[in-house]
Amino acid sequence: MKLYTIDTGLFKLDGGAMFGVVPKSIWNKLNPADENNLCTWALRCLLIEDGNRLILIDNGLGNKQDAKFFSHYQPHGDATLDKSLAAHGFHRDDITDVFLTHLHFDHCGGSIIRQGDALVPAFKNAVYWSNEDHWKWATQPNDREKASFLKENILPIQESGQLKFVDHLEGVAFADNISIRFANGHTDAMMLPQINYKNKTIIYMADLLPSIGHIPIPYVMAYDMFPLKTLQEKKSFLQEATEQQYVLFFEHDPVNECCVLQQTEKGIRAGEIFALRDL
Repeated sequence: MKLYTIDTGLFKLDGGAMFGVVPKSIWNKLNPADENNLCTWALRCLLIEDGNRLILIDNGLGNKQDAKFFSHYQPHGDATLDKSLAAHGFHRDDITDVFLTHLHFDHCGGSIIRQGDALVPAFKNAVYWSNEDHWKWATQPNDREKASFLKENILPIQESGQLKFVDHLEGVAFADNISIRFANGHTDAMMLPQINYKNKTIIYMADLLPSIGHIPIPYVMAYDMFPLKTLQEKKSFLQEATEQQYVLFFEHDPVNECCVLQQTEKGIRAGEIFALRDL
């Protein structure tokens, strides 16, 4: 098995929304906002080469939305999914599996591309993986969350016949060295891959912990549907991850790819910080 970081670019989100009840005077030191209160965040995905499978976890914003949409999120940077794949010797047609942690647009927007007037899978040879509970949640969205579930990112996956569901069972196996954890505070039935790699356990954090700045317990996004559930999930996970010395892989941290945790007098905080390639 080999793991590769796939950078798909940067985008901006409101700092207050990203840090919830934490005052700007505190969070602005972690990720300084621009004049519009927007902070820069990564769209960092993970590629797993496992035997004859090439598994891509999430795929960023994509590029099919209109200028008005992108004006809200200001995608920028030189990195793209195709460039990042090519840097490791791969092409999107090589992908056998697209694992979608959840169906918010910044995690699955690259799943579908436009070909003329048609919306078609960006990964024509891949199986797309979700779970039935989250799929239902995303395709019958509540009023608060529906702006994050864009039908053009989601419905064409099923229409293509390339969609499959994993069982919604904690710890269910996805591959020999990959199992799935579930978290429900951010959105219903979000999936976090847990990967055994080089005698380490790597957790792809998705939006349970978007960045190192979100490790302290009260730092919960206003985007989370069930913030008290997120608090419970964070407490439990952080304790386990500290005791077991898991490697956390961050999807949205604009600077830091990975870290392990340590117990401090202020609580659990980031310990050693490093790039995935240094494992």
